[in-house]
Amino acid sequence: MSSRDAVIAEIPRLRRYARALTGDTSTADDLVQETLERAMQKWRLWRRDRDLRPWLFSIMHNLHIDQLRHARPIDYYADEDLPDLPHRPEQLDSLEIRDLDRALALLPLEQREVLLLVGLEELSYKEVAATLGIPLGSVMSRLSRARSRLKAILSGETGPHLQVVRS
Repeated sequence: MSSRDAVIAEIPRLRRYARALTGDTSTADDLVQETLERAMQKWRLWRRDRDLRPWLFSIMHNLHIDQLRHARPIDYYADEDLPDLPHRPEQLDSLEIRDLDRALALLPLEQREVLLLVGLEELSYKEVAATLGIPLGSVMSRLSRARSRLKAILSGETGPHLQVVRS
């Protein structure tokens, strides 16, 4: 597979991750475009012996962090704008998706990123650590905290998530 084909094959994953990060289709598409532009500019820096996906996600992560420095709050999807899923005979699917989308938005960015890269994009912990430029132990602890917090939010425990630290 050529390098061009390899990059094209990653676009759906980039779009999915960007949509989950930004919560907005047009912002996500802009982020993907900027990621691809940056990748083309920095192509000589990609190590051919490494997987392309974590490198592209690293670029996207860094661009997203830059955008957050100048960003506005995330807009929630209207029910009619929620992505289509395979149809099940469940009447509450759109509400569950909306609730999950809102719960993800309540997670701190560093937890949300790790959760999405592991759970949605199926990257290994090692790939996530390389993508985000953090230690492997941080990936595991952020993922654990994200899962716990997401479970608490979705079960209705919406109070502040504070931990008592003793000196």
